Amino acid sequence: MPARPDTGPDFIEALARGLDVIRAFQPRRPVLPLSEVATLTGLARPTARRILLTLVELGYVRQSENGFALTPRVLELGVAYVRSTGLWEVARPHMEQLGARTNESVSIAQLDGSDIVYVARVAVPKIVTLSVQIGTKFPALQTSLGKVQLAALAPAELEAVLAQPTRSGLTPKWQPDPAERDVELRDVRARGWAMTDQQLAPGIRSIAAPLRDGNGTVIAGLNVNCHASETSVEVMVEHHLPLLLQAAGDISADFARLDTVPHIVVA
Repeated sequence: MPARPDTGPDFIEALARGLDVIRAFQPRRPVLPLSEVATLTGLARPTARRILLTLVELGYVRQSENGFALTPRVLELGVAYVRSTGLWEVARPHMEQLGARTNESVSIAQLDGSDIVYVARVAVPKIVTLSVQIGTKFPALQTSLGKVQLAALAPAELEAVLAQPTRSGLTPKWQPDPAERDVELRDVRARGWAMTDQQLAPGIRSIAAPLRDGNGTVIAGLNVNCHASETSVEVMVEHHLPLLLQAAGDISADFARLDTVPHIVVA
């Protein structure tokens, strides 16, 4: 595998390759043979094999007759991130209350390149078009969670973010040109919240508000998600939106307070 472009002198290629192997496992393909892991990552088979066996010893991958599969221990990597931010502990009671008051699923996601990645979720059992769980990625521009975060970016940063290819594996229904995109994000910026009405996929309707840190910087998005056949736009705006904005404000305020608490490590 050739060296990666634009990497610094302290870049550890072996670590990057290990993460590439973990990311090779995708939905509906939980078990992969060695040859496919090598193909998906662009690694030589011996290199892919050594990385997989290392991950097996560490407990992140298991080996069977059919190939290799991730173990639940991989979730520790993502959970460590969520716990380290304190976001889930702060947001959970507000999300649970919002879910109970709207009878809809509530999620928090953050930008990851041109995608959003879900970092917290309180789900209400309902049939939806797309499955969502912690770590799920969707193209940011076609989601309400992504819109409220993209709208907060400076123009140059927005262009750089959206120039990155999506890693979600989805082709969204809505494909705006730059002018239409800018109008949409300008409206989001002006009103302080965003809606997606089946722009990502048929049947998916959601409304989102930004979450901010103590400096007022947008750090994530909070949304209420529903099925378009069950919940109208009027209900979303007239009933769910005020509750969403209140929850987003409460979470942001709690997160700002958490950020001011001194962190002391005792040996």
